[in-house]
Amino acid sequence: MPRRRSSGVLAAGLVLAFGLAACGQAGEVDDRDAEVPRDTRAIGLLFPDNTNRFDRFDRPLIEQRIAELCPECTVEFASAQADVATQQQQVDAMITKGVGVLILDAVDSRSLRSSVERARAAGIEVVAYDRLVEGPISAYVSFDGERVGRLQGEALLAALGDEARGGQIVMMNGSATDPNSAWFKKGALAALEGKVRIGKAYDTADWRPLNAHINMSGAIAALGAESIDGVYSANDGLASGIISALKSAKIDPLPPVTGQDAELAALQRIVAGDQYMTVYKPFRLEAGAAAEMAVALVRGQAPDRIATSTVTSATTRDIPAVLLTPISVTVGNIEDTVVADGMYSVEQICTPKYASDCDKAGLTP
Repeated sequence: MPRRRSSGVLAAGLVLAFGLAACGQAGEVDDRDAEVPRDTRAIGLLFPDNTNRFDRFDRPLIEQRIAELCPECTVEFASAQADVATQQQQVDAMITKGVGVLILDAVDSRSLRSSVERARAAGIEVVAYDRLVEGPISAYVSFDGERVGRLQGEALLAALGDEARGGQIVMMNGSATDPNSAWFKKGALAALEGKVRIGKAYDTADWRPLNAHINMSGAIAALGAESIDGVYSANDGLASGIISALKSAKIDPLPPVTGQDAELAALQRIVAGDQYMTVYKPFRLEAGAAAEMAVALVRGQAPDRIATSTVTSATTRDIPAVLLTPISVTVGNIEDTVVADGMYSVEQICTPKYASDCDKAGLTP
């Protein structure tokens, strides 16, 4: 098994920027004259939903690091429950509260643009977290999206082996409204094109597993159950819907299916052989970088000293950014990655249902 990668090595693996054609400079603000009572020590934290990832990892890690760096700072938190209108209202509430900085993981990158503009007009710096939101943001923290897609594509080719040449796959991308989805797709296509035929490709509305199930069922009907050699899935949630559709069609053995986020259920599917791989993104590094940038901005310091790169959104150029390096996880390196980093324990993965699979994988003594 490969050796565990340390946080220092991962942090050193930051990559260069990527971006879309755009206009405007990072940090530009049209109007900062709005009179809003502000507590510059307050940091707003807005997440798109309260999935296990955000509740278990991102939120507590960000709050803990902010407390370490800035004991006098407070954190105002809200989750949008995957609803754009709710998150827009939450941004307005943060403006009314007068927070100094807002860490924002947008439900929809385009729809939150006007909210970001209102926040900046009120003198609130915005750090985009995980997803690059449009508007005049001050900093961005995420993982290298193209590298994520490339890891997925390369892993799928490795799983297919000699069957890749002349084989056929289905490509299940994420939501078309999420810029991350476009970056994942770009990286995946860089690995896959010319190596295997893509029989069907879908953009999955709202990243919903149910929509992935529906799309996959359509692909099976169109291509034939025996003609699908593998499935590119942009994340673990979509993989769950894909695998349920494959099982409903009585396809056995299952073709290799990719994923992303190293969700507990996905790791269990990998151990059981239902899912081939996932992409692990060490959330501690991402959360820590976001907290450091937010605290720097609270103290009136530029985030450039923390950023190692820049990105360009549809509205803003040269945004200071931290882009971290993701890790490919298959059954062979679960213990040296997510377990070694403390994301999940062997006991959490190897419940009684998966005991025999864990024995075969060498995860249990």
